[in-house]
Amino acid sequence: MRIPQPATFLSFGLSLTFSVFSLNLQSSAASHATEPDPATVWDLTDLYPDDEAWTAAREGVLGWLGTLESRKGTLGQGAEQFYETLQMVSDLYRTAGRVHAYASLRADEDLRIAPNQEKRQLALQMYGKVSEAASWIDPEILALGRATIEAYQQQEPRLEPFAHQLDNTLRNAPHTLGDEAEQILAAAGQPLQAGYNVYGLLANAEIPWSKIELSNGETVTINSQGYSTNRQSENRNDRKLVFNTYWGKWAEYENTIGMTLSSHIQAEVFLAKARNYPSVLQRELFQDNLPEEIYRTLVREVNNALPTLHRYFKLRERMLGIDQMHYYDIYPPLVSLDQKFDLEQAKEMTLDAMSIFGDDWVDMQKHAMDQRWMHVYPQPGKRSGAYQNRSAFDVHPYLLLNFDGTYDAVSTFAHEWGHAMHTLYAQQEQPYETAGYSTFIAEIPSTSLELLLEEDTIKGATSDDERLSYLGNGLEGMRGTFFRQTMFAEFELSLYEAIEHGEALSGEKITTMYAEIVRRYHGHDEGVVIIDDAYTREWMFIPHFYYNMYVYQYATSKTAGTALYYNMIEEGQPAVDRFIQLLKDGDSDYPHELLKKAGVDLSKPDPYRALVDRMNTIMDQMEAILDKR
Repeated sequence: MRIPQPATFLSFGLSLTFSVFSLNLQSSAASHATEPDPATVWDLTDLYPDDEAWTAAREGVLGWLGTLESRKGTLGQGAEQFYETLQMVSDLYRTAGRVHAYASLRADEDLRIAPNQEKRQLALQMYGKVSEAASWIDPEILALGRATIEAYQQQEPRLEPFAHQLDNTLRNAPHTLGDEAEQILAAAGQPLQAGYNVYGLLANAEIPWSKIELSNGETVTINSQGYSTNRQSENRNDRKLVFNTYWGKWAEYENTIGMTLSSHIQAEVFLAKARNYPSVLQRELFQDNLPEEIYRTLVREVNNALPTLHRYFKLRERMLGIDQMHYYDIYPPLVSLDQKFDLEQAKEMTLDAMSIFGDDWVDMQKHAMDQRWMHVYPQPGKRSGAYQNRSAFDVHPYLLLNFDGTYDAVSTFAHEWGHAMHTLYAQQEQPYETAGYSTFIAEIPSTSLELLLEEDTIKGATSDDERLSYLGNGLEGMRGTFFRQTMFAEFELSLYEAIEHGEALSGEKITTMYAEIVRRYHGHDEGVVIIDDAYTREWMFIPHFYYNMYVYQYATSKTAGTALYYNMIEEGQPAVDRFIQLLKDGDSDYPHELLKKAGVDLSKPDPYRALVDRMNTIMDQMEAILDKR
């Protein structure tokens, strides 16, 4: 069976899945308090009482590897022996997930603490060794063949939790190699990640970022965090200075980062060929048994909808009071509200929005929120962004937040708790072997919950400015997720196809390729948004390109989440029940089938067009408010 790799969350027997919603790895410079309230910091003793217990658990996993390897060649000795081996691997990964969760969470509390970073590395090495030790299993299952495996399943009822995984393994027959080749590929996994590792070190630790003085006299460092914060400035000259400084610094590393990305692309093309896939895209879609029409329909519908995106930019131009949109005008808020929310308000707003799901949901979520499962506030050294870690099946999910009191922080809070509720429902209803969920599914329910919160806040707005602010947030979410992530996906595919067609990639060529697509999406040639040459190096800033055709799933998730939301609003309880069942189903079937059962088919254009309709409806509402002023 395919062996999972360490990730923010993972599921046994399936491929790598992520639940990271801010993939920047730099530490947070802000600090909520010198000594945070313990109630707002996660309690990792639920995982292990101390580092010594963690070390013992990690060594325990490694100690079983010899026994696992000794079972090589035994899967054909009968259904009972077959079950015992699968259960051994399952138990190993169940423990390994908990080991990795502890190490990863400890490391992210403060990226400056070297011993905790070493623990994360040790956990990753543990996974590599388990992967090597188990690399013989898939070839041996395939050698037995489907008829034998199905006979085993008839004879041994305890194999039922493994049914979907076994079907998935057998489906992988054309792409599974012999024992020796599988061992080589397993051992090569870490070296082939060199491009990503070098990029991460360079982007997050080695580049000497520049300082600038803003119009208010404040001096700020324009690193990734300084850029993300100050590009939202209401002062247009400050925004332009921030853009010019940031992308000017990246330009100094164009050749180096071009080489790291090219190396990564080449490694993935090699791995796809080694496993007999016609392309990297085919490999990535095959992992979740997704029809290629999903990807193609997404890209086609987004390109058809570019006039709607351009309409949004024109609305933004009007609301900002400028004559010509430039790329540095995309990020400032359309309406500035001096509005802050505390943590208790975020909890209350989230629970109110979730009331559509009934008392059982609300009671379970309220109880979970009252536990020490969250690391809530920014503090020095802490990893930025937000995520849910669900690796510890026998404990509970953990949530990393960097809550700053903004509405965006409340929306992120609701989003991450959507993931946590997904995990809780799946783990209640499914055995460990099918309690995970694929990346393709992971973002969908949380997107629906964001929309429920958004609608709640719009309805509760007490002024036109407040309503415009929330509506504008919704528009920006669709721009950033539906359009921008599809743009990234289209660009990323062009990189893979260039290498697959025998072309070479340099930093300069990658910039030229990115310039074409980013200008097309933003209507540069039509004068919608002007994108200066310096800003076409934006690709250098995006770590997602090292995650192998991952980004399109943000856009499909936004689409499906919107469709599920509309189903619940229009149909009521039947659609709510299907939504909750989607969460309970975990990884019991292929994601496209699970989503169709919930009422959404992403291989068809309708869900994408519904999202575009929503975007136009929101702009109609905003323009009506503006026109009456």
